[in-house]
Amino acid sequence: MTINYTDNFLRQLKKSNVQIRKTFKQRLLLFVENPNDLEFNNHPLQREYVGFRSIDITADYRAVYREVIQKDDTYIYFISLGTHHQLYER
Repeated sequence: MTINYTDNFLRQLKKSNVQIRKTFKQRLLLFVENPNDLEFNNHPLQREYVGFRSIDITADYRAVYREVIQKDDTYIYFISLGTHHQLYER
């Protein structure tokens, strides 16, 4: 599995508080081991996010990503990070 981040995602991560950044790093390690762990509530998204998936970082924070499978590797592209409200209720 190869993890990539968009510039937008990195800006959002940098703007988030220290605890969110720390929690994201911890969750990412677990995600790499088992992205389908029930703890992540990993699920496909709808509407403007069709083709993307979301995982829980905290009770309110989500990370949105796209999964691309090519040959023998899976590429994860994290595109957005924020609260449920910030991401979905615009």
